[in-house]
Amino acid sequence: MASSDKEISYSDLKALLAKGSGFVVDVRSKDEVDRGRIPGSIHIPVENVESDMSLDASEFQSKFGIVKPSLDSSALVFHCQMGRRGDVATEKARSLGFKNARNYAGGYKEWSDKGGK
Repeated sequence: MASSDKEISYSDLKALLAKGSGFVVDVRSKDEVDRGRIPGSIHIPVENVESDMSLDASEFQSKFGIVKPSLDSSALVFHCQMGRRGDVATEKARSLGFKNARNYAGGYKEWSDKGGK
């Protein structure tokens, strides 16, 4: 169980992805992402979250090849390796109006340790 409405647990993230409704943003460095990633996630380094999540819908789709999540999306999840950068990214997104953005605090480390695929 996640500790707040700003976090999502491993099991809840797995369930969200199983439904095909998760919008997962990996905020780690390119080198980290190249070593492994949560399937279906997009890469936006933590330092680019504000600028990339501020793009209008057509610019976002052009840059990432997917539809930008709505401000009220409950499927928007940020993550990093172990939680700290994911939390920073979640706060940045919330400050932009993505009121339900959450951090997967277990990060890629927990995902890979638990065999997430």
